[in-house]
Amino acid sequence: MSFSITGKTAIVTGAAHGIGRAIARHFVDRGANVMCADVDEEALDDELGEEARADGPLRIFGGDLREKLTVTNLIAATIDAFDRVDILVNASRAIALSDPLGQGDDAMEEMLQHNLLTSLRLSQQVARRMIAQAAREGEGGGSGQAGAIVNISSIAARRTQPELLAYSVSCAALDQMTRSLAVALAPRRIRVNAVAFGSVMSASLQARLKEKGEMRAEILGHTPMGRIAAPSELAEAVQFLASDAAGFLTGQIVTVDGGRTLIDPACAPAH
Repeated sequence: MSFSITGKTAIVTGAAHGIGRAIARHFVDRGANVMCADVDEEALDDELGEEARADGPLRIFGGDLREKLTVTNLIAATIDAFDRVDILVNASRAIALSDPLGQGDDAMEEMLQHNLLTSLRLSQQVARRMIAQAAREGEGGGSGQAGAIVNISSIAARRTQPELLAYSVSCAALDQMTRSLAVALAPRRIRVNAVAFGSVMSASLQARLKEKGEMRAEILGHTPMGRIAAPSELAEAVQFLASDAAGFLTGQIVTVDGGRTLIDPACAPAH
């Protein structure tokens, strides 16, 4: 089996910043056609607009994917540009602090809408497109894949920080959505997996480290490998899950955290 994604067409959400942008650029560098989507149209154009206007393997789409019509338009734009879609990477995510005992706190609704429901709706529509492609191409019950969906989750789904209640619940729900869709879509030869990251130098982590400089030492002290991962390392894991090399792997939550979830915080190594 090959790790290659050359010639494949991917949609990557959250592509204007951090992890999503790293995945999009990584995929283009590995020979894929990539439609980069983000609600932050200005940042998307600033970061990737020049490449997109070169009419090459990278294009951009700005819009709020919480709107169902925007999801439909994104898929249509991808088909117009590249004729097909083979890979979906749901990398758009939001983090919000919340008071676990607070009343009238809408963080839970916001996190579920952004981190779960948007990914679900997009996955459903993309899966329908993948199924239609496979039927049209006459790839009847062979062992090859009709498509791959990779969700970006977090170890917050399994760790408890009360102020991240809403975010953690949304990540846990995303993990379960990954498993459920994997079972539902397996007969259609569409694989669905997730990458749960620990401390990756994302845009949101960079912002938090600026606000709370002491967080860096705390993170390193709770990570056996003693460092914060680069977004490119997450992109490598996503490429694996999207490639034929992972052809018999579905419904899995692959953890990329430098060993952080393996230890009792009370016994964390010192760095």
